Amino acid sequence: MPGPLLRFVSRPQSFRCKKYPRVPPGALAEPRKTKFTVAPTKLSPTGLRFEGIDKRYGGLFALRRVSFEISAGECAILAGRNGSGKTTLLRIAGQIVRPSAGKLSFPGSSADSAGNSRPGYVGHSTMVYDELTAEENLLLFARLQKVESPVARAEDLLREVGLYERRASLVRTFSRGMRQRIAIARALIHHPSVLLLDEPATGLDPLGITWLANSLRELNRAGCTIVMSLHGESEISSLATRAVRLDAGSVIADTKTGASLHDILTFGAA
Repeated sequence: MPGPLLRFVSRPQSFRCKKYPRVPPGALAEPRKTKFTVAPTKLSPTGLRFEGIDKRYGGLFALRRVSFEISAGECAILAGRNGSGKTTLLRIAGQIVRPSAGKLSFPGSSADSAGNSRPGYVGHSTMVYDELTAEENLLLFARLQKVESPVARAEDLLREVGLYERRASLVRTFSRGMRQRIAIARALIHHPSVLLLDEPATGLDPLGITWLANSLRELNRAGCTIVMSLHGESEISSLATRAVRLDAGSVIADTKTGASLHDILTFGAA
């Protein structure tokens, strides 16, 4: 379950909020005639800059003086053994946790793109509500993110991730792979210019991995900056334009400074 965004004692009969009208079950039942692609036509170019990032948990350093910049439009991979700091760095980039020291910024973002400059984030936890349906979850997050035409956007994403036929099913009835798909849809709901993914292929079957690779390729072509943690070389890693290796919370290799992409990825799988 996600953090204290909303708290439900039991599943509501339908999604309700004082600010918005009631959305009855099956509101997305009528198919739309336009074909949807996961990527928007254009995104505001946005990068990420980490400057002297530390993260401490008590006396334990999860990150130590991490400084590097990911340019707008890059598809970057974070690699390293378990405990190297990849997840912590992604959570800081997603503004889910605060660094103990240092600064995070998004070069290129502007007030005009305030909506899609907020990073989309897919972590180990799906961050969706088990006692809501797939449809209700996406409508909820679309409205929290102030997405235009939330019903249409939710329908588009449900079709894209292959869950339209299960739109009225509770998320708690989903398999791990289906949960991962709805988590990806949640992260994409507001057309983010920056997408952060922590082991995004978790739970996906081979067809799902191919779908994810194709979707990320289209997003990147549209200008989305992608940062993801991966273990080893794969269909998804073939999209990378950059790779950074972490060890004990510090950057120890970067393809931008001459390291080999193959060496960084195979180290991460070791």
